[in-house]
Amino acid sequence: MIRTTLARRARVVLASLFSVALLAALMPGVAAAQDTQHVQTESKSPRTCNGDSLDSTKTLLQCVNAADAFRHLKKFQQFADENGGTRASGTPGYDASADYVAELMEAAGLDVERQEFEFTVFTEISSSLTADGADVETQTMSFSGSGTIDAANVIAVDLDLGPGNSSSSGCEPTDFDGLDFSGDNDLALMQRGACAFGDKAVNAEAAGAEAAIIFNQGDTDDPGRQDIINGTLGVVVGIPVLDLSYANGLLINDATDVGLAAETTNVTSTTENIIADMPGANPDNVVMAGAHLDSVEDGPGVQDNGSGSAALLGIALELAGADYTPNNTLRFAWWGAEESGLIGSNEYVFNPDFGLTDPEYDALALYLNFDMVASPNYIFGVYDADQSSFEAPVPVPEGSEAIEDVFEAYYSRRNIPYDDSEFSGRSDYQAFIDVGIPAGGLFTGAEEIKTDAQVALWGGTAGDQFDPCYHIACDTIDNVSRGALNVNIDAIAYAIFNFAGTTEAVNGVAGIKPNGIDPDKVRIDGPAMTFAEGGGGHNDHVRS
Repeated sequence: MIRTTLARRARVVLASLFSVALLAALMPGVAAAQDTQHVQTESKSPRTCNGDSLDSTKTLLQCVNAADAFRHLKKFQQFADENGGTRASGTPGYDASADYVAELMEAAGLDVERQEFEFTVFTEISSSLTADGADVETQTMSFSGSGTIDAANVIAVDLDLGPGNSSSSGCEPTDFDGLDFSGDNDLALMQRGACAFGDKAVNAEAAGAEAAIIFNQGDTDDPGRQDIINGTLGVVVGIPVLDLSYANGLLINDATDVGLAAETTNVTSTTENIIADMPGANPDNVVMAGAHLDSVEDGPGVQDNGSGSAALLGIALELAGADYTPNNTLRFAWWGAEESGLIGSNEYVFNPDFGLTDPEYDALALYLNFDMVASPNYIFGVYDADQSSFEAPVPVPEGSEAIEDVFEAYYSRRNIPYDDSEFSGRSDYQAFIDVGIPAGGLFTGAEEIKTDAQVALWGGTAGDQFDPCYHIACDTIDNVSRGALNVNIDAIAYAIFNFAGTTEAVNGVAGIKPNGIDPDKVRIDGPAMTFAEGGGGHNDHVRS
């Protein structure tokens, strides 16, 4: 597979397996797919892989279990309880979480690197927008500045309206040529499309605008291209930048009297990523798996994303404790400042002080992402790399479909229905796909509303969010589904162990297939297709 060199891509972006006997042991006690809402809610009896020879997936999955992960989740809850109810990056609660992970990995014998970096914590205090005297729904984009404008001079910047449009509004400084931003109340009205929101905002500020609005693209009927964007600029700007739906963008374009106000803060702090390597027989083919370790400021983040972090930690410790050397080198990552705009993973890829060198980039076979894998009102979602349900709004690197297939093979072999989750780039895999590294992962749902069709497959409550405590204080250990975690910790271990043996289907590098059923020979059931519209993936951290 051909990939653009990291240096060039950085300039562009920045400016098998298990046996039939095992299957019987792991079946959730149901015979039909429609009954899988009754998956076991208690984890397998705890045991350890310590000293075991991992000669098959069966051995690993017998000792990887949700009870392991829950021990780590209890520690994350403790760190939040002891530190103001949060584990947000830049707080003592996060520092304690990072120390805990790093110390366990070091004690297990892995090569640990702690990557410290500065980042900015954005807070929206208030925002408002009026058009001809009527309030308009809005919010500030993350890293927006503050300001107030009355009777704004609205200046449309290279808009391309209507279905099927190919907007590149505000992406180039030349888009502002011939437009008069010499006044003291000029508002740049821009449309989503073709480049990062931060590029649009920076160009508007440089042109002399006192404020900017970016509204959704409206190129399709997909709500993700129509509704308010929930976007992040990814870079601090000095002017207020508001976020609108497509319809309200049209409203502002036609209004004769527009006023806006935004009050925000942008505070610089320090945090870190934890990176742990398990050397393999092939040091030049690296399989990486990551999960963000931080919470939002408003809660302890035990589900989002203690669940992914704890699952990954439990698996890494079992692999490290066994009599096992992977064929491919394994790399585990716990990201900082994801909730502030995917910052830790971007630092890992692009930071000139410790980011990927070209040799390291060339060795990186794939990246697996685990962000929210035990939502209380869950579905089982797999990133839709083959775009069978959702047209991806981001590039999907070659090889990503093969990653999706491995997760789908796991669910299919266990007779558990799964669905596609939009390959949206709205989590830490964004930086990796930006430079052409194949990616995939799992997701059990955030603020989306569960439907009757989804309840029929997975149980739960129709009309409630997949995670009713998403990004709020009640995201405690009581917000974690043991049943979902028990299924997904095995799914994650299954994929990691698979790719530790061979990544040939992803990047063409031959390896050694682990003992067990080959996922290539599993009849994949296919996604449940329960999302009639919308994305199936949380909409935070949208950058373009």
